[in-house]
Amino acid sequence: MMGRVFMRVVAVGALIVCLAGSVRADNLEYRYEVGVMIGGSSYYGDANYSSPMKNMNLMGGIVGRYNINPRMAVKGSLAIAGISGSTADFDNRFPGGDVDFTRTVYDLGAQLECHFLAYGDGSGYKRTHRLSPYIFAGAGLTFAPEPADNVFTMNLPVGVGVKYKIAPRINLGCELSFRFTLSDDLDVTKETAPILNDPYGIKSKGFKNKDSYSFLSLSVTYDLSPKYRKCNN
Repeated sequence: MMGRVFMRVVAVGALIVCLAGSVRADNLEYRYEVGVMIGGSSYYGDANYSSPMKNMNLMGGIVGRYNINPRMAVKGSLAIAGISGSTADFDNRFPGGDVDFTRTVYDLGAQLECHFLAYGDGSGYKRTHRLSPYIFAGAGLTFAPEPADNVFTMNLPVGVGVKYKIAPRINLGCELSFRFTLSDDLDVTKETAPILNDPYGIKSKGFKNKDSYSFLSLSVTYDLSPKYRKCNN
């Protein structure tokens, strides 16, 4: 299933690049971006609470942006990712022995991006920059189907990134994001239940002592819908 999804992501990305090469930009500023992303995903929870990017799995998805101005954008994304964890290398042991899990999560979210530099094609009176780092935060939903019970929960995505306009209508991005969920059951599967569901008996509220996951992704997007044409005197 994951293999078929990634083949489709690659196909869509290739189509975007082909279309971009055949369209003339004329120094336009655009309202929207659409594209694809691909990268790695990692889990944080009772089976991994200290090692960033441990047990990395594949992730991929689609992404779109509404560009409010050169300094701000609203981004929406839909991603599918694998997460996994293991207690085999823990110094302490759970009563049931070593446990591990693997499952798939679906992530739907929206974030507000704030650019450190005005982002654009680097031309015109606005003095935009083709390269700009940014930070973002927002809200999202996480769905993790079987094994074990289905998990459907909210998440809080936060992260940092950098984008570069490699062509007048093509944007390349790289970002690291963390998704903090309201569930402690992402690591509970039929093979491990219920050992990884609050194994230490610590009471939790809100996002405290809950499972989370991260994305390290590369994206390519294509600009759509020009705001205005450059004035020619």
